[in-house]
Amino acid sequence: MTRHNHDAHDHQHPGDHHGSHNAAARIITVRPASGLSGDIMLAGLAALGGLDNARLAALTEELNLPALQGCVRLEPRSVNHVAGFGCHIDLPHEHEHRTLADILTIIDASSMPERAKETAARAFRLLAEAEGAVHGIAPESVAFHEVGALDSILDTCLVCRLFEELNADRLVCGPLPLADGFVQCAHGRIAVPAPAVLRLLEGVPVCAFAGRGETVTPTAAALLKALNADFGPWPAMTIRTTAISYGTKVFPDAPNGALWALGDAGHQARL
Repeated sequence: MTRHNHDAHDHQHPGDHHGSHNAAARIITVRPASGLSGDIMLAGLAALGGLDNARLAALTEELNLPALQGCVRLEPRSVNHVAGFGCHIDLPHEHEHRTLADILTIIDASSMPERAKETAARAFRLLAEAEGAVHGIAPESVAFHEVGALDSILDTCLVCRLFEELNADRLVCGPLPLADGFVQCAHGRIAVPAPAVLRLLEGVPVCAFAGRGETVTPTAAALLKALNADFGPWPAMTIRTTAISYGTKVFPDAPNGALWALGDAGHQARL
């Protein structure tokens, strides 16, 4: 059943550092057991909000891109006999490379609320700045490959839209687990974290992960920064709703997923 959260309190924009962390603030915390990707964030926020697939489809339609219609659904997923949710995404393959201007035009033409548009645009600007710095070119000259593909546009826009839907004032993320290894991308085989991710992780607390390979994707790193996430331990909060989300990658010794909680700032319980 779809649940809408529209509590009457001052809603701070994510880019405003969420205003003051007062007792009225609504907090989302994510504890990234094995890292974060766009689809893990999408599944976690959708599950946290109790969205059904009809509501998720309606939010996707706001993007006004025919190729994205009916492409995503939330599905039950279990790892080591622990139930959670994941995203099943079915998109047409495309070879189109997009510039930052192309993607900002798509976001601007969407029917998303303005604050969701601003956050999504901020995420892609951060990506373009990071990619540009890595390749020694201006952000406007970056040709997005994986990052500009439909799935990253979908993940970025829907995560920003769901954050708005959940009416959250603050996002708190645990330290991001990082591993050694390699990932295959448009530029060939590169070490992880990928160079753009490495740039986006500046100022972000990280910790070791026992597996190998990519644990934090460029989309996730940019979204955390665009949502102005705080990084640290569990915040002082009264938990209202929880969720577990899983990705599709399999690590031999760890579940690939994240824990989520939504609640109100402070310790006072009102049960």
